[in-house]
Amino acid sequence: MKPKQITADVHGMTTQQAKRHLEQLLRTLPDQVEQITVVHGFHRGDALQQMVRGKGLSSKRIKQKILSINPGETILLLSPKPKKNG
Repeated sequence: MKPKQITADVHGMTTQQAKRHLEQLLRTLPDQVEQITVVHGFHRGDALQQMVRGKGLSSKRIKQKILSINPGETILLLSPKPKKNG
């Protein structure tokens, strides 16, 4: 069975807008989503690319960041949401 994946396009956003958008997406995604392809572009600068690929974007759900052949995309492999106690 193919993993459920989505695409998040953050073209045209500031670094802060993209970070907030992706962090909210990571918090609210169902466990069934195992992969996000983040389209950040790179022709107009690499600030978004560096934020996504570097330490600017972090979440307990991100298991691995894969650098795509396309330099304008980064693939995030996800773990299930951490279980809440209680």
